[in-house]
Amino acid sequence: MMDNRKPYQLVSRDWKKENTVFEVNGVRIGEQRMMIAGPCAVENEEQICTITEFLSKLNIRFVRGGAYKPRTSPYSFQGLKTEGLVMLRKAADKYGMAVVTEIMSTDKVDELCEYADILQVGTRNMQNYPLLRALGKINKPVLLKRGMSSTIEEWLLAAEYLLSGGNEKVILCERGIRTFETATRNTLDLSAVALVKRLSHLPVIVDPSQATGVRDLVAPMSMAAIAAGADGLIVEVHNQPSEALSDGEQSLYLDQFAAMLEPVRRIAAVQGRQFDFDLQREPDLVL
Repeated sequence: MMDNRKPYQLVSRDWKKENTVFEVNGVRIGEQRMMIAGPCAVENEEQICTITEFLSKLNIRFVRGGAYKPRTSPYSFQGLKTEGLVMLRKAADKYGMAVVTEIMSTDKVDELCEYADILQVGTRNMQNYPLLRALGKINKPVLLKRGMSSTIEEWLLAAEYLLSGGNEKVILCERGIRTFETATRNTLDLSAVALVKRLSHLPVIVDPSQATGVRDLVAPMSMAAIAAGADGLIVEVHNQPSEALSDGEQSLYLDQFAAMLEPVRRIAAVQGRQFDFDLQREPDLVL
């Protein structure tokens, strides 16, 4: 019987005590820690192939990249759309990686399901209830980012829409919230990670790139997120951040990303949990 004391039910640990675990590309998400990395946006074939090849040599199993980009300004780069999805899928298949990309509207569900392994719901769409209902009916994992001004309860209720539709493969993502502080893009709420892990059985990951908007803060906030108990990270990485068409200032250079992996791996190991890039052979990348 459901616990009527909470507005959310299926996402609650009162409903399911054990952690939700499901497998994508050989990774048991919710059990092993996952690393998702890649550019904010797919810009051209050379760019996405260069980044994906680099990530594959580090044994990263998930590549991110936006093809449909929700931008604050209508004059900003809006993504390559279907062309970008084709490039992203081609690069991922070549290097044995799974695709994570954002979906913005219900009319794109079939297309995104064709190209993506995990569909991301961005902060602006967290409370797009028709979209959440549609994604609740698919057999694909959904990465649900916290709304930029949403409470934890609102975030969990958004996830409830997905589970109530029958989709139990849901990953929650803390990506910073809007506060009075302007020194960073958002304020990373790491207390939310520990709290939501107590309230819900769903895996929780952190986006330190969107949370801070500052390249030099991504590594320390990644380490802090893993220490707080996050089930993984989603990090923006670019081969030429200064030339990026979106979010270059918060994207790590390739060597910066590679250097970050060992510290976060060690923190995870202290807690007795592997990262997904630990599971294969040793990286053959020479920096």
